[in-house]
Amino acid sequence: MPASADLTKLVDKAYQDKALTEIVDAPVSALAGVSDGDAKLLKEAFGITTVGDLGRNPYFQTANALVALTGAS
Repeated sequence: MPASADLTKLVDKAYQDKALTEIVDAPVSALAGVSDGDAKLLKEAFGITTVGDLGRNPYFQTANALVALTGAS
């Protein structure tokens, strides 16, 4: 089932009209607020090169789960 979402505040303008699968395969710098320098550091530290890599990273998943468990945002 196709999903739609307002991505205007989540991704850079160049990716706002892309399919979710294309965004997941896009460089992590496609995310709003993530610079090329940030992307370089994520690659060096964790081997993260795409949005999907970031979402599947076990450290980020664990941190997200801990935050969710506390009810904090």
